[in-house]
Amino acid sequence: MSDRWPVIVRPQPDELLSSWAHRLAFANGVAPRSFGRVLGFSAGMWSASLDMNFQTDAINILTAHTGIPLPRLFAMSLKGSPLKRLLLPLRDDGRRLSSTWLQFCPQCLAEDAQPYFRRQWRLATRISCPHHRCGLRDRCPSCRSRIAVFGQLELVPQHFCAACGFDLRRASTSFISPKIRSLDRCIHDICRLEAITGSLLTNSLLRSLLAIPDFCGQYPMKSLVSLSTLARIRCFERLAMRPNDWLIEDDDAVVALWRRAILSADGYASLIGLLANALERKRLRLRPEKRRQPTTELSTLLTAYLRMMENPRRRSAPAEPAA
Repeated sequence: MSDRWPVIVRPQPDELLSSWAHRLAFANGVAPRSFGRVLGFSAGMWSASLDMNFQTDAINILTAHTGIPLPRLFAMSLKGSPLKRLLLPLRDDGRRLSSTWLQFCPQCLAEDAQPYFRRQWRLATRISCPHHRCGLRDRCPSCRSRIAVFGQLELVPQHFCAACGFDLRRASTSFISPKIRSLDRCIHDICRLEAITGSLLTNSLLRSLLAIPDFCGQYPMKSLVSLSTLARIRCFERLAMRPNDWLIEDDDAVVALWRRAILSADGYASLIGLLANALERKRLRLRPEKRRQPTTELSTLLTAYLRMMENPRRRSAPAEPAA
């Protein structure tokens, strides 16, 4: 008999690995808390271990019983992410201003055929949904508990609160001004670009982003990842009223010029998405063979793009007919 589990669910765009695992458990009639034991985890926060550590034993079980290739599962995890310092930590102290590790957009969950949680919702710099133009949420509106799907004892879909059973799709949405959404989008695009080109780990951008609460004077001495979504939205409200010089400054003049271009154009999401997808496909092709990945200097890449934008391609003149 086949080793495959009865029901296989396909990963969705930008889906978090633990979110897919939760959907897989539900589809096969196993509650998330019990499914953690199937993967070899002890009782507790197994979602975080799956996303961050990409533990070999658990991944081998998932690959063997679903047929989903290991590189595809790795791409859904957060293992080795250049944005690791911007990920929201898992907290359970019940404080209103304290961060919780998973955010969500109620309208996204409501429109999903099978509601799932996105990888970008783990980022402290992400405060709004670019599709529905509303603020994200990080707590159940009914009981104020964090979103802890791994603790669900009942056999219900992951968009129901594990503490009180509230359907998160019914949560109200909060208004986010266009100026704040624009800043959110630009910061996200800048981070994505510098993450895929490798420059994010060598410049001061991460330090500047983590220091936003102190910089804007909203929550002195606090780190961005330590705050709730509501508190971070307040910080962005302050930032939106200030010049963006703090975000543009960098020792590399080309990087500074690229950031300025993103801010002035209100983001380059489409271009950066194409770059990210192309580099991700190349990374996944090379990973199983253990080859050394070719690298490209950020300044070279950005200079070429800016030159292309300043000098549109000229159409070549038609050849003269032969005599």
